[in-house]
Amino acid sequence: MALVVIPALIYYAGLSAAYHPLRFLDADLRYIIAGVFTIPGSMLFIGSIDLFIRIGKGTLAPWNPTKTLVVRGLYRNMRNPMITGVICILTAEAFIFPSILILFWGGTFFLLNHVYFILKEEPGLLKRFGEEYREYKEHVPRWIPKLKGWRPEDQ
Repeated sequence: MALVVIPALIYYAGLSAAYHPLRFLDADLRYIIAGVFTIPGSMLFIGSIDLFIRIGKGTLAPWNPTKTLVVRGLYRNMRNPMITGVICILTAEAFIFPSILILFWGGTFFLLNHVYFILKEEPGLLKRFGEEYREYKEHVPRWIPKLKGWRPEDQ
């Protein structure tokens, strides 16, 4: 929904809009910028799903959450690589389809998730995983990745 349906609705609804500032960028430059966001965004998104399945023994679906806390791979550097990946891909879509409205949707998606994680997701993870999650949360940032990933065994 967030990556395909909503951007498509925004794009087709916004075709009649007279002003899209991204439209005035050179097409080649827009595609280069889109590629800069698409490649890491896709790696974050797909890598996160892979870790959820292989290590967490669950999925991103709320009806089949991970059974164990994932603190390996991408999750050693940041707590929410999947959402960061989605935001990168939405940014790329904004440049591919030159739509400031899709870029605005990406910002809105980020803010909604930020509030959701603080109010619902993180308290739920603390309840499910207890001290293990508290320690993880203390050492790994929510959005901005650390260059050197945290390892629980190093503590």
